[in-house]
Amino acid sequence: MLSARRAALAGLARAGGGAPGPGLGRDPGRACSARLLLPSGSAAGPDPPGWREAVTAAVSTLQAGGLVAVPTDTVYGVACLAQDSGAVRSIYSLKGRNGRKPLAICLGDVDRLYRYCHVNVPDELLRDLLPGPVTLVLQRSEELNKDLNPFTSLVGVRIPNHPFVLEVARACSGPLALTSANVSCQASTLTVSEFQDLWPQLSLIIDGGPIGDVQSPECRLGSTVVDLSVSGRFTIIRPGCALTSTVEVLRQKYGLVPESA
Repeated sequence: MLSARRAALAGLARAGGGAPGPGLGRDPGRACSARLLLPSGSAAGPDPPGWREAVTAAVSTLQAGGLVAVPTDTVYGVACLAQDSGAVRSIYSLKGRNGRKPLAICLGDVDRLYRYCHVNVPDELLRDLLPGPVTLVLQRSEELNKDLNPFTSLVGVRIPNHPFVLEVARACSGPLALTSANVSCQASTLTVSEFQDLWPQLSLIIDGGPIGDVQSPECRLGSTVVDLSVSGRFTIIRPGCALTSTVEVLRQKYGLVPESA
């Protein structure tokens, strides 16, 4: 974790902005994370000042085994390298998460999904839903870290429709493990200040500003989680924020049959 924190601080210095976040734990000697304010704009056009440095800092921190808080298209998340067993254990510790509650993986594009999952739906279906606020549950392949969700043959896949997360995921050689930035069983977060209790255990925080309407409970629903591991059928595991549009694609366009969760 120390090397990850050094990488984050080095990236922060290169970005020429921001400052280490305040230590929020009761122990004044406890290490605190670095916080980067993500510039407005999109990676699709000319890079806004600081964008490239923020991406570099996040990738360097992840590669060093750190935990990085990132904005997504739904809520704030915490990411690490899915193939790094130590980092995966750190995420469970951070969240106080039940060890049998699985983590999703995050990828930068649909093409990479085939390496880590066995797919039994049309490629067009994947591309109709991804990138987007949907988690697709599929059969995992042998390429995925065996220490990630070893209790199940399935894995949830996220490709968030957020330019920063997509660029970071594309820059990493393997998938990210991604979970919401909150203590397990607590509400999802839409601003970095809402998960301040986690700051001291994070290596880097990417502050992309508020995600959606912070006063709206609907904005905290997270992604719609749907199991597509059985051919011809789908199961809604979590309704999330994109239920209606997701079911419409699955039933009307591809003729999949719904099952109860």
